[in-house]
Amino acid sequence: MSVNSHDPFSAPDSGPTDPFLGDPNDPSKLLDELDPVEPLTDTDRKEIAADLAELSEFQAALSPHGIQGIVVDCGDCGEQHYFSWALMASNLRSLLGHGRTGVHEPAAEPLTDSYVTWDYARGFTDALAHRS
Repeated sequence: MSVNSHDPFSAPDSGPTDPFLGDPNDPSKLLDELDPVEPLTDTDRKEIAADLAELSEFQAALSPHGIQGIVVDCGDCGEQHYFSWALMASNLRSLLGHGRTGVHEPAAEPLTDSYVTWDYARGFTDALAHRS
């Protein structure tokens, strides 16, 4: 897959800017002490890179149908979280670069019908690939 400068998945800054960026007193550094980041294995990196590629396919196939991103069931809070295509890609890139995703605010009143699960998106793109 070639990197396109207009591709939101290749842009390093498509996620929200960290308000503590460059601050030596960044309170998130306390999280590293409480929950240290485990280094990613080569398998982890390959799987995340594959997820990024798959996400790009999902966006290309589903955006023309009004789908704005992915909905994820959160194991921590038990609620659904809605991620735009760009935010999900930013989170995956953050995993590759830092071993964890950045902190972000949940979507405010998302149009829930405009988001699909990863499995739905995979099924949709698989169906498109296998149609005659």
